[in-house]
Amino acid sequence: MTDDNKITNLQDGIDHGLTEEEYNKILQILGRNPNRIELGIFSVMWSEHCSYKSSKLHLKKFKHSSRKVVAGPGENAGIIDLGNGYVLGMKIESHNHPSAVDPYEGAATGVGGILRDVFTMGLRPVANLNSLRFGNLDNSRSRYLMKHVVEGIAGYGNCTGIPTIGGEVYFDECYQTNCLVNAMAVGIGKKGKIVTGLAKGEGNPVIYIGSKTGRDGIHGATFASVELSEESDSKRSSVQIADPFTEKLLIEACMELRDSGVVIGMQDMGAAGLTSSSVEMSARGDSGIELDLDKVPVREEKMSGYEIMLSESQERMLVVVKKGKEKIAEEILRKWDLEFCVIGRVISGDRLKIKYKGKNICDIPVKALTDNAPVYDREFKKPSEFDELYDVIPEIKDYNEIIFKLISSPTIASKGWVFHQYDYWVGTDTIVRPGKDAGVMRIKGEKTGFALTTDCNSRYCFRDPYNGGKLSVIEAASNIIASGADPSAITDCLNFGNPEIPERFYEFVRCVDGIAETAKILDTPVISGNVSFYNESDKGPVYPTPVIGMVGLINNMDKLNEQKINSGDKGYLLDYSEEPFFAGSQFEKVLNLKFGNDIPNIDPLKFKHLSDIIKCFQKTGAINYITDISEGGLAIAILESIFRFDLGFEFDSKFKPKDLPKTLFGELPGRFLVFISPENSALFESNCSAGEICQTYLGKVSNENYFIYKDKIKVKVSEAKETFYNCIPRLMDITI
Repeated sequence: MTDDNKITNLQDGIDHGLTEEEYNKILQILGRNPNRIELGIFSVMWSEHCSYKSSKLHLKKFKHSSRKVVAGPGENAGIIDLGNGYVLGMKIESHNHPSAVDPYEGAATGVGGILRDVFTMGLRPVANLNSLRFGNLDNSRSRYLMKHVVEGIAGYGNCTGIPTIGGEVYFDECYQTNCLVNAMAVGIGKKGKIVTGLAKGEGNPVIYIGSKTGRDGIHGATFASVELSEESDSKRSSVQIADPFTEKLLIEACMELRDSGVVIGMQDMGAAGLTSSSVEMSARGDSGIELDLDKVPVREEKMSGYEIMLSESQERMLVVVKKGKEKIAEEILRKWDLEFCVIGRVISGDRLKIKYKGKNICDIPVKALTDNAPVYDREFKKPSEFDELYDVIPEIKDYNEIIFKLISSPTIASKGWVFHQYDYWVGTDTIVRPGKDAGVMRIKGEKTGFALTTDCNSRYCFRDPYNGGKLSVIEAASNIIASGADPSAITDCLNFGNPEIPERFYEFVRCVDGIAETAKILDTPVISGNVSFYNESDKGPVYPTPVIGMVGLINNMDKLNEQKINSGDKGYLLDYSEEPFFAGSQFEKVLNLKFGNDIPNIDPLKFKHLSDIIKCFQKTGAINYITDISEGGLAIAILESIFRFDLGFEFDSKFKPKDLPKTLFGELPGRFLVFISPENSALFESNCSAGEICQTYLGKVSNENYFIYKDKIKVKVSEAKETFYNCIPRLMDITI
């Protein structure tokens, strides 16, 4: 048990992750040295994870508003208007460091935390998604992390009854010692029943609900704001313990509290636990807050105030209700068998005041912890290694071999081993399951629906952060469009290395520039998100990985076309006049080559024009099947499409020999593969010309079991399909 009132010094501040300058700023704010609990509170609230002190200046570049946006950054989740009185909220966050230390609990609590960000706003969670990055699967540690991360996601999502309907998994050596686990949640509610996370109204009671407080997760926010090291495994106490069954009770209780009309504000105890929830609620409500830690239910003996305030034990919420209405709230919470404790009250002024064991142990100005936290304008410069790449386009002697190398690359291969562990049908509102371009859901009793995706090709971002950032947004929008939806809003999880290293921070700044520009042009505002820095170890940083979570609205689910390919259908490539590239491609990776930085400076307006024309085609029903072209290029997109229907394909078009490798295996997000019935092909080609978009006729679908290009390629589709679907199970030593 620590001494809460022990006066600290500069070395204590450094031990808490503060700089000398930051510690001196605390002295100026308080006019004295902080005691131990005050220092702990400053350290977590000023951590990178909570304060965004390195990223805040650059995040202002994002557009946050549109006619659809109801709530943007600053709340627990961003919210857009779905129409007919419904709203949709979404948020994505990282749980990278905890998952690297304890993959099951790290991933499970990542799902639990992001669900609470949604239902704390009065929205019922309806979907989970994720974005995962691991090292190469020939490494036993990578297989261990992947196995238990997926189990953690499945265990938590399945037990709470929230379907996991989408996501992505990438594999690269840079993630070997620092995996990335990003969890996204989506909730639905009524526009008039949104709950915000604020504390106001002098004398209103502050209520603690949920699990008891333990010592798990103490300094989790600080742990997430440093690099991983060989000592990180010893920090398992910084990883929280999940209890999805209590979470399910919390969801139902919070929905009932929302409907009771007694709630002023509600906030989950996420990063920094009771500290962040109480401080952030006070700051939003321009009020003070007084807490009595003797009232907090604990599950361990002799806990100090420091430990209680900084614990990140899961499945806990803080609620401010109207004075005199405590009994109504208590009845609801007792019904759901949840802890109910009034632990404080809203006070006038701007102070966080804490009592414990009969002593006053904390008195801090609230805004000093939030609005007045340090903000850094950090130096950034282009990494020199970008100039050391070279161009070598090899002569391909065996195209069949290249195809099998690509479809047996875990990044391209089927992720069925992953998503078949998730319950994606629970709730009966899932229309399109994981494994397609995007997950699609309906709203019961309504024609409105929505599509959801997470996307980012970090290899592009490493080679060219600016254009890589642009392409991350375009890739997400492409998946939404291919699913028949209209891209509407973004939640992002920006995973980067150490911001104090100018070359690392350059990657962040330029990715943000690319995302901001593209999102603005596509009118997909960034309504929520998370920044995760210090994703590196002594082995080096991860690739810059700005994950884009995107939602697209579907106004009429009745007109959502069933995707089907038939023998005789004609295949077309639709693009926007840019040449595909090899830099950062899977072709480059599987051949162990290094191509130059030939990622083009994409014009998002060209992509927007193409997507607008495609949406018109989709409304007419002229397109039988559509998918975006991503990792592995055109050849892989065709193969993945015909795998689903056990068909073959033969190219009719003949490409110039020197162009063939890039045509088949080059990558460029924002292009589409479509299949058209023969009787509709002439009109389709005419409409493409009239719409001034580039279309290339490729060839025909057949009942033959072959994928053929002239005398260069003849792949037996059944063999390729078996390789594609069994790659990851084989690597994970699992037989299916």
